[in-house]
Amino acid sequence: MAGSILFSPAPYHIISYGALLGTSFFHSFINGPVMYKAIDRPAFSLVQRALFPVYFSIQTAVPIVLALTFPGNSLAGVPSGISGLLDVSSRWDSLAPIAAMFVTGLVNLVVMLPATNKVMKERRGQAKRDGKEWFDQGPHSEEMRTLNKKFGMVHGISSLINLGTLVSAIAYGFTLGARIQSVVDRIA
Repeated sequence: MAGSILFSPAPYHIISYGALLGTSFFHSFINGPVMYKAIDRPAFSLVQRALFPVYFSIQTAVPIVLALTFPGNSLAGVPSGISGLLDVSSRWDSLAPIAAMFVTGLVNLVVMLPATNKVMKERRGQAKRDGKEWFDQGPHSEEMRTLNKKFGMVHGISSLINLGTLVSAIAYGFTLGARIQSVVDRIA
């Protein structure tokens, strides 16, 4: 029995899910806010610029692992893996949140991250032209005010998309919890 669980996709599914939920929660509500308060703005930007590609890659890759390791339901005749995830019985409680996690991670990785980096680069250039950093007390040039506003918009959209990943992960956690509860109920 102990050796057979190593070859089952179920523990890898649970571990991957936990890693995604934990990473998303930690970065969104602990790591980011604590760093923002604890270190200066240039250092914060530098660290975030290094973290976000890794973070969004995790949010994009782990849903693929979840799809590949999706635990079927032999009692309901639902196979494991992608075919089980695509089964009509899995559509709303499993496929929708896993697909949403993948899409939101991918959008942040390939659309929002480059857009944010572009605005940040433009702000650095404008700061050199202005002789004043974007985070310094105002007044700022019209160009810098425009770039700061654009950054706020792009960052805000990315944050909302990130929240979509987190909400989808939590929703899928309820699905996994319900599946575990149904097994426990059958045993009891």
